Amino acid sequence: MVTDRTVGSDWPPALCAVCVRILPGVDAAALVLRGDARVQEVVSASDAWAVLLEELQYTLGEGPAVEAYRSGGPVLVSDLHAERARWPGFAVATAEEGLAAMVAFPLQVGGIRLGTLDLYRRRPGSLSAEAVADAAVLADLATLALLENELAEDDHKLRMEMSYQDVHMATGVLAAKLGIGLEDAFARLRAHAFAERRSVLDVSRDVLDQRISPDRLVD
Repeated sequence: MVTDRTVGSDWPPALCAVCVRILPGVDAAALVLRGDARVQEVVSASDAWAVLLEELQYTLGEGPAVEAYRSGGPVLVSDLHAERARWPGFAVATAEEGLAAMVAFPLQVGGIRLGTLDLYRRRPGSLSAEAVADAAVLADLATLALLENELAEDDHKLRMEMSYQDVHMATGVLAAKLGIGLEDAFARLRAHAFAERRSVLDVSRDVLDQRISPDRLVD
């Protein structure tokens, strides 16, 4: 039974706004649920720029947030241009969008890992030690709120700012029509999106609406 302590569904936008307001040098923030390579949901973001940057990481399958989730440790990048060898696709794509630096914190409790809190900067440079400590506290608070949300009744559940359900459906459609596995189908969606300089979400919607034939995504 959910008690009066249940966290409301309006806290994610507030948390992203607080990140931008109180952390010096942070220009945008996003709270993201993550799973394997195909699973991602943007819970909230401070602005459209942050949503775009999350889409790029999802489409490319690389970036500081992806690494933070996989490693279980924060990833602090003061100059993305200097990290082109580490994340070649992401560094180039985001430079065109004005991203210069980024910090990503995993959202986790023990062995439970939920996603990441991602902080974006338009200028290169490191966050101060105090700002990093404050951001880590905010990430912990977000983790606890997300865990409590899992116990909430339906009317308290979070509403995603950016859902990738269409990608999951398109992956299934492509796998069925081409007779391939889900991972292979998702890889082809990603490859097509990268080649066309589009998001994998847009390509997936074209597949579902039959604007792109599955034959165009064959090796």
